[in-house]
Amino acid sequence: ERAEIANHTDNGSWELIDRKDVPPGRSLVRLIWVYKRKRSGALKARLCVQGCAQIPGVDYEQTFCATMRATSLRTLASLAAQRNLSMRRWDFVAAYLQGELEPGEVVYCFPPPGYETTGADGKTRICRVVKPIYGMAQAGRRWQRSLFPWLISWGFEQSHSDPCVFTCQRTVEGVPQTLIIGCY
Repeated sequence: ERAEIANHTDNGSWELIDRKDVPPGRSLVRLIWVYKRKRSGALKARLCVQGCAQIPGVDYEQTFCATMRATSLRTLASLAAQRNLSMRRWDFVAAYLQGELEPGEVVYCFPPPGYETTGADGKTRICRVVKPIYGMAQAGRRWQRSLFPWLISWGFEQSHSDPCVFTCQRTVEGVPQTLIIGCY
């Protein structure tokens, strides 16, 4: 749990506010701990928003997040096999925490269980979420809306046939090279 809280603290996922600062009529969503046993036997703790308690039109507007088409993945795998190219897979650490919420998109949560603090009024302080957290209905979309422009800023071109496939052509030491990234 400490590592997960450290991820959120380093990322600035929320700011603590007094309960009186929550606008009237806004519901408070719970943060819950979800545990997963890894293959090594260790437990991994992930802090999640109970996204099912979010209210469409109040807590979020859009949730659609594109994924790479299966045909694109098969095509890339086939191309790699035919040309004896290597394929690699990356997993971004705390990926959904790296996105940015849209202006005006605010979610209010109770603090994580075990990490409650009290304000000057003696009441439990509330988390005003300022960056996506796992479980939020819009978290995947916000991560994607941060990743795609970043790839384009590094010179990648987005495919017209599959918006989750990016290519970049460079010459390294006189040898032309093509890098293809598929986001799923």
